[in-house]
Amino acid sequence: MSTSELNTTIIEGYIGLLNNLSPDNKLDLISKLPKSVKFDLSKKKSSFIKSFDAFESSKFAEEIIEEIRNSRVLNRKTESF
Repeated sequence: MSTSELNTTIIEGYIGLLNNLSPDNKLDLISKLPKSVKFDLSKKKSSFIKSFDAFESSKFAEEIIEEIRNSRVLNRKTESF
């Protein structure tokens, strides 16, 4: 089953549920759907932007690099198989 077929099946299921609602409830739902879409889009944009500034530090990049290099433990011991 392809993604579009699955989406169509899900939508048809929702339509079946919506048929039992009163006209007022349907109108209320229609008014809330655009708000939920806008919220979802703003949430996606926010999480995308946050992924680029996830690491914060008051140190310069050179200091962080030096700390990483100094913390390395080199071991020339070869493991036998």
